[in-house]
Amino acid sequence: MTDQPLTSSTPLEIGRMLRADTTRCVVGCRAGQPHLPPLGSLVRLPVDDTYQVYGVVADIQVFDDGLTRQVVISPNLDPSVILDNQYNRNLPLEIGVLFVGYEHNGRLSHLLPPRPPLVLHVLYTCTPAEVRRFTAHGRFGYFRHLLRATDQPLAEVVAAHLQQAQACHAQGGNPHWAREAARELITLLRDDYATLATVLSALADTELDL
Repeated sequence: MTDQPLTSSTPLEIGRMLRADTTRCVVGCRAGQPHLPPLGSLVRLPVDDTYQVYGVVADIQVFDDGLTRQVVISPNLDPSVILDNQYNRNLPLEIGVLFVGYEHNGRLSHLLPPRPPLVLHVLYTCTPAEVRRFTAHGRFGYFRHLLRATDQPLAEVVAAHLQQAQACHAQGGNPHWAREAARELITLLRDDYATLATVLSALADTELDL
């Protein structure tokens, strides 16, 4: 299996929360900033010294503005204009995060968080060690939160998450995490053949050795 890019060993600040409910939140950040978490990434939002919420990136939207609409229809665009609009201007980007658990007083839970973070709380990437700790806790209980999100590209989110988490587990000495995760997905979806077939099809397009 080809190793996937791993998160830095230091958590990276991505953006600040715009809105949330009991199951998900939306975080705003600048489109051109480096180290944006890809689809399926495990992320976290610290609320205070004793409580933080974990989530999985399930949606990424890049927005335009008036200037962008003018530029896009201009003939013979200069490459420098494109780069300026992609990286230098403060264009908005929104990251949709599905809540999958929380930590309180050092104890992890795969239940939904008892309360969502408040606006302007900071979203951080999870380090490989944090990914291993959260995803190895319990028996994949957090999968049910991902599988409930039928308004998102569920199969793609699950496949991306397994691929990234497996890279972290392989780095930590557990090359079989994804295989165990896939077995649990099959069990959870055994009565929903259509969703199971879609998820397995997406997993087949990864480089995971299942």
